Amino acid sequence: MSDRITSPFQRYSTAREVVAGHDLSGQTIIVTGAATGIGVETVRALAEAGADVVIAARKPDLAAAAIADVEKTAKGKVSFEMLDLSDFASIRAFGARWGARPLNILINNAAVMACPLDHTKDGLEMQIGTNHFGHFLMTALLTPALIAGAKASGKTSRLVSLSSIGHVRSDIRWDDPHFRQGDYEKWASYGQAKTANALFAVGFSRRFRDQGVTANAVMPGGILTPLQRHLPIEEQRAMGWLDENDKAVTGFKTTEQGASTSVWAAVGPELEGIGGLYLEDCAQAVPWSKENPRAGVMPHALNPESAERLWALSVETTGAGA
Repeated sequence: MSDRITSPFQRYSTAREVVAGHDLSGQTIIVTGAATGIGVETVRALAEAGADVVIAARKPDLAAAAIADVEKTAKGKVSFEMLDLSDFASIRAFGARWGARPLNILINNAAVMACPLDHTKDGLEMQIGTNHFGHFLMTALLTPALIAGAKASGKTSRLVSLSSIGHVRSDIRWDDPHFRQGDYEKWASYGQAKTANALFAVGFSRRFRDQGVTANAVMPGGILTPLQRHLPIEEQRAMGWLDENDKAVTGFKTTEQGASTSVWAAVGPELEGIGGLYLEDCAQAVPWSKENPRAGVMPHALNPESAERLWALSVETTGAGA
């Protein structure tokens, strides 16, 4: 990968380090699921650089606490909008409230991981229903705002789609993405959802880069956050995530470090006009290999034909984005 895109930052850089020197005054950014975890640190770094940042989430109390904390150092305005990505009606209401306001950056950060079998309000399997289809519908509704943001600023608007190394666990289950045949397995479900997040960036960028909007997928790294709410402590120990004192093992990141690649995808000059990539540790990811199984990207997550197939399925499922 002689043409691989890198940056001055690395695995353990923080979001604040990445955004240092950037003036984001006048830019408007939405971050989904940003009331906890790496989402808060993503918002904090961008708001400290002067951006007006909207936390789009489903728990007003947690968002209010996050905003109160972030506002201590923010230069830009930080606000909250109700958004439940497991409910198409909530997503459409969010899009209607947003209207035609220009948008510069959209960070699809929210996620559900390894939950028991459950379904969204619209009958979709919860992980792909929330992580992908919910974000697909929301992004489709906000795409005109992203295009308007690019025209108004004269700079490319950016979509950041958070994926995960979990994508190695499963390609899209094309014949049964919602596990209706009764063979639900929580990690296979999470894997296909994270594959979908990466493929969405490929398909979106192909469609909209000529209109001034690019998209890249991000693997934030291993970070202990509320994302693990469905995983018993015993399972986290068995997976080797925790040491004998139930602390994160070496290799895990802090939330500040976990937000760095999202922020780089949002503001990094190395990515201006470039989309359809899978980013990791503030650089374009290398191909996955058995020798280094916890890093890299699998071919199925960047396959352009799969991206088109997923786009068609997403249009059919959500009724938006044709």
